[in-house]
Amino acid sequence: MKRKIDPTLLELWIGILAYGIVFELALLLFARNPAYSIGLWIGVFLALAGAFHMWWSLNRGLELPEKAAVKSVSTQNIIRYVMIAAALAVLMCTNFANPIFAFCGYMGMKVSAYLNPLIHRVRVGKEERKEEISDGTAL
Repeated sequence: MKRKIDPTLLELWIGILAYGIVFELALLLFARNPAYSIGLWIGVFLALAGAFHMWWSLNRGLELPEKAAVKSVSTQNIIRYVMIAAALAVLMCTNFANPIFAFCGYMGMKVSAYLNPLIHRVRVGKEERKEEISDGTAL
């Protein structure tokens, strides 16, 4: 059975990847240190994984009763933050990649969330947007 990806998650991933590409181009222009690029793409990968985990935990939490949902979503948020902190700590200790640029890559999730309305408009096109507006289901 073929599963379809959630459109909002797809748009978030597109934004994260676009942010990573633009940031990488800036890095190539101004700093050619490979540790910076490696750190950036580690952060972008963490952002993609974090976005998926957030989508998964929210969908799971919506199916639970209120108290259990709050507990589940809170626990999953803590797990996500601990994993990011652990990844950054490993990068700080190993000098494999730059942890600051890994953090910058992870911030692509935030940038993508802010740009989501623009990404949505570009992705769905003009015709589908008219249907959504007349339907009253989307912006």
